Amino acid sequence: VFADAENPTVLKSVQVVIEEGIAKPILLGNREKIAAIMKEYRMDFTDVPIIDPNRPIDDREEKELEEYSTLFHKMRQRKGITQQDAENLMRTSSYYGAMMVHQGDADAMIGGLINKYPTTIRPALRIIGARDGVSKVASTHILMTKSGPLFLADTSINHDLSPVDIADITELVYEQAKTFNIEPRIALVTYSNFGSVPDGESALLMRKATKLLHDRHPDWVVDGEMQVHMALDTEVLESHYPFSKLAGHRANVLIFPNLSSANIAYNLLHKAADMEMIGPVLLGLNKPVHILQLGSSIRQIVDMVGIAAIHAQELK
Repeated sequence: VFADAENPTVLKSVQVVIEEGIAKPILLGNREKIAAIMKEYRMDFTDVPIIDPNRPIDDREEKELEEYSTLFHKMRQRKGITQQDAENLMRTSSYYGAMMVHQGDADAMIGGLINKYPTTIRPALRIIGARDGVSKVASTHILMTKSGPLFLADTSINHDLSPVDIADITELVYEQAKTFNIEPRIALVTYSNFGSVPDGESALLMRKATKLLHDRHPDWVVDGEMQVHMALDTEVLESHYPFSKLAGHRANVLIFPNLSSANIAYNLLHKAADMEMIGPVLLGLNKPVHILQLGSSIRQIVDMVGIAAIHAQELK
């Protein structure tokens, strides 16, 4: 389900999704606006459902909206949401789309292109939530480098992280990389190399997180704390720190100590180095919801739909 269908880029992406057989789209938004865009760009989506949560057109849609609102109220009535609040929120595409996924009326949701990030992620967290055993939903961006995909995390959700949070997020990214048949080689990066700066806050954070990961997964290729150039230069790392579990390996997963550094890193690499990028890919939700970055291209949207389809197939 596409929560932001009143947008030419989204609709052009939907056309590619249909032509490439990636998924079966459901569009949410104002029918007249969507029809006008389709007419302007000469698009014709035969048999693609269009639902306007704010203006149900028949008894089935009215009943569905009522059921969604009642269910959401039950979910959040002890968290400050009244029945009227639930009805109002469920008339927005982000909440309606998240409830469709929760109820199995859609397998995944794509949104966020024309709304601020919190506007789309909040419904996903409130309605779908984290799967069992996941303490924090996280995110990764995937950069397509000359050496292959490079996963960066957490790039868009969590601010203040503990060593346990870092270790948990690393496990989510490991799992995601394995989904793509990529063997993860993980570096926990900061400004210090293996205790070279004894008392720095983020160095201690990554050092403690590395210890947790070594204890939990002694067979993983994961190490830290280290500077990012060490993680990506196998010769330098092996020359100076031959004891490292990453020695002889180029990292393909970079875990950052905070949201700011991770966010800056992926944006800088994407724009300055002109690298192709996929993301943010949300990790740890019960069901697949993916949020587009402002300015996402048609190809980036299609890639995100592909990832959502893979997640949905895994859940089935």
